[in-house]
Amino acid sequence: MGRSIYFFGAGQADGDAQQKDLLGGKGAGLAEMTRLGIPVPPGFTVTTEVCNAYFAAGKVLPAGVEDEIKAAIGRLESLRGAGFGSPEAPLLVSVRSGARASMPGMMDTILNLGLNDEIARGLAQRTGSERFALDAYRRFILAYADIVLGVPRDRFEEALGRARRQAAAKLGVDATRLNSAELERKVPDSALDPESLAALIQRQKDIVLGATGRPFPDDPYAQLWGAIRAVFDSWKNHRAEVYRKMHDIPEAWGTACTVQAMVFGNLGDDSGTGVAFTRDPSTGERRFYGEWLPNAQGEDVVAGVRTPHPLSRSGEGGGGGVDDASSLEARMPAAYAGLVEVQRKLEQHFRDMQDLEFTIQQGELFLLQCRTGKRTGRAAVRIAVEMAKEGLISQREAILRVEPGSIDQLLHPSIDPNAPKDLLARGLPASPGAATGQVVFSADEAERRAGQGRAVILVRSETSPEDIHGMKAARGILTARGGMTSHAAVVARGMGKSCVAGCSAISVSQGRMTVTIYDEHGRATGVITVKDGDLITLDGGTGTVYLGAVPTIPAALSGEFEELMTWADAVRRLRVRANADTPHDARTARNFGAEGIGLCRTEHMFFDEERIQAMREMILADGEVGRRSALAKLLPFQRSDFVGVFREMAGLPVTIRLLDPPLHEFLPQDDAQLQQLSRATGVSVADLQRKSEGLAEYNPMLGHRGCRLAITSPEIYEMQTRAILEAACEVAAAGIEVEPEIMIPLSMTRRELTLTRALVEGVAEKVFAEKGRRVDIRFGTMIELPRAALRAGELAEEAEFFSFGTNDLTQTSLGISRDDAGRFLGAYVEAGIFAKDPFQALDVPGVGELVEIGRDRGRAVRPGLKLGICGEHGGDPSSIAFFERAGLDYVSCSPFRVPVARLAAAQAALAAESSRGPRATD
Repeated sequence: MGRSIYFFGAGQADGDAQQKDLLGGKGAGLAEMTRLGIPVPPGFTVTTEVCNAYFAAGKVLPAGVEDEIKAAIGRLESLRGAGFGSPEAPLLVSVRSGARASMPGMMDTILNLGLNDEIARGLAQRTGSERFALDAYRRFILAYADIVLGVPRDRFEEALGRARRQAAAKLGVDATRLNSAELERKVPDSALDPESLAALIQRQKDIVLGATGRPFPDDPYAQLWGAIRAVFDSWKNHRAEVYRKMHDIPEAWGTACTVQAMVFGNLGDDSGTGVAFTRDPSTGERRFYGEWLPNAQGEDVVAGVRTPHPLSRSGEGGGGGVDDASSLEARMPAAYAGLVEVQRKLEQHFRDMQDLEFTIQQGELFLLQCRTGKRTGRAAVRIAVEMAKEGLISQREAILRVEPGSIDQLLHPSIDPNAPKDLLARGLPASPGAATGQVVFSADEAERRAGQGRAVILVRSETSPEDIHGMKAARGILTARGGMTSHAAVVARGMGKSCVAGCSAISVSQGRMTVTIYDEHGRATGVITVKDGDLITLDGGTGTVYLGAVPTIPAALSGEFEELMTWADAVRRLRVRANADTPHDARTARNFGAEGIGLCRTEHMFFDEERIQAMREMILADGEVGRRSALAKLLPFQRSDFVGVFREMAGLPVTIRLLDPPLHEFLPQDDAQLQQLSRATGVSVADLQRKSEGLAEYNPMLGHRGCRLAITSPEIYEMQTRAILEAACEVAAAGIEVEPEIMIPLSMTRRELTLTRALVEGVAEKVFAEKGRRVDIRFGTMIELPRAALRAGELAEEAEFFSFGTNDLTQTSLGISRDDAGRFLGAYVEAGIFAKDPFQALDVPGVGELVEIGRDRGRAVRPGLKLGICGEHGGDPSSIAFFERAGLDYVSCSPFRVPVARLAAAQAALAAESSRGPRATD
């Protein structure tokens, strides 16, 4: 471990902005601002290496660190002309966390540290304000007791309420009918006089003694050691762990801890505190934006008890109107002018939108934090494009500035962040967007009510292909089981529907949903029953379920978005296709910039009511003649579907996967459907049940599916091939260019492809002869089995293209069912077995190596072999980076992920220019 302490102050700093990994974002920002001559209270940062060593040693600070901290405190004392623990000239400090990635509100901060009874009296004498000193003291006790000593804040609420009621009586306010929130608004902290504060402090100390069995610590150094340990401990608190998982922040990073001399915004009406952004973080507009409070400390701004004021007279960034007299510009023009100059200087220096925290102490401005500001997806795009046009960054930097996943916010309606919400449960963010509707528990009911013009949310334990009509009709889908690549998730993303999957808190049975409510520590606290027809709201981008209707913000694409996408398209190498099964999906995909269809799943075309009957007749037929008769009924439907898809994708490749699922998935799932099928076919319900049971499989994912269906019943693939090629000829005859690619699923041997290729070519020759025209077709296969990747050379003897089906390749490589993995994958990620869920981000060392093996062995036999990927990983930015390095030709993803994939592919290409990155086999 290197040096433990990095000091900053008086225009000099040991660290700089490039050392976020060591100093955290907060410490690095404070060091850089100090170097720039910006007014920053002096302090020092204890490094992330100390944090990691602390945990490695069983929560013990490394030897020598306390001595280094004492030496740094000595430097602080010299610069401030004060003493840590001195009643005559008290030096108080703040102790704040700061990881290299911004985690706002997730970890802990303690202000006003270094106070005890004697020092508080000294602070009162030095500042001339007993009320200020006592207010700082009671704030410190509350924060320290909660964060360091583990005494919950709510234990102190009664004491604070009593103090407020006593103050209300002195002010002539009738508090008898006020609840705690109303009382807090009527009697804010600033209304508590010294007598009330002194009594409150004593009560707080009594609470600490009763809860811990020990008096509140009055030794400033004991307070400091406790606070530093608590900041390090907060790296592993529940909310920080949840936030890290949401944003893929490694636990191994640790947090730094910054100790800084206090400056006070609560010293009177010439003091204050606030937050500011150099641009609007919601819209990206280039305007100075923020809020402030006079006579307050930083926690008051975010607590929401006092309404903050705007920074400028125009009221921008706050609740004021034109020429707002409460603005910082009006109240403290000199401090405002200084802040405007600082924000301009910092944005120019860091070349990005900055998030600032500031305090004004008796008219003097101090900056307490500077970091790259969090922003919405819409703001990120606008800021990147406008900064490029301003010459602040290059177009290539603008491409790299926007997180690809954040673009989802532009493509779907989103929850209004300012709306009140009643949290119900959390699941997996399976498909982005916000949706409100009545709860329904069956696909048929979803379709029926949607037909009446009602908005519905389809709630199921899990969905199956049989639910497709209900999923299409619903505004959103909620499932109790399943993961990010479950049936519900994949289909919802393809449709652009909001979906929350794997919501284990809910249980669905007998037409109702019971929801177990958990507190922030994961403890069950109660149960709520949600009935058919009740309103709920889904946020598919965060995996959150709310009770009732929550207002949303509509999606809208900006001119800046189109401009950024144009820049991205100019630099990317990987082509981007879409997984699309219908003409509507194809049109959506093309509008989002798809360059073809990488996966058209023919099985989804069979579930419409007028088609499923013929499909079931085919499955139940006793012989080939009966099957061909039923397939003849399906042929016109399939042909019509493909005509629509080819027209929408005119001139672009369309990869059509022939039938893949096992046949039993198309059979009735309940008694009512069995009765209906019995009446239609004349077969008894008992015989239908026996037939269905005969088709059932113990492990259908590895059973009679994919190309195995063509080996046993070739007439199925013959009908589909005929439908594809008749449609291609029809569209070509209309003068529209077509580029069909026929893909065989689940192959593992050359012989399977030899047989299916002969089938396809035999049908093709018949169709071309009948139509009097030919169209070019490509024949290829999906690589979904480890054996297929290992034997890719022999498969390439027949196949002209490979499409890696990484959903199934992940399942078969890892031996994990994606529909059942939600029960334990979280624990695997938690234990570090997987860095991420392998169904969301590709397992590069394992599945990635199979992709590379398939690439190398396939192209060794057929150098021009086209390679793509059509699993859900095709829309995941980290997986796309690997596919770029692996040299694949294209990725394919759901239509609403196409813009995400385009941007991610551009970023991967730019990264590859500077470093090709490690191969999975390196």
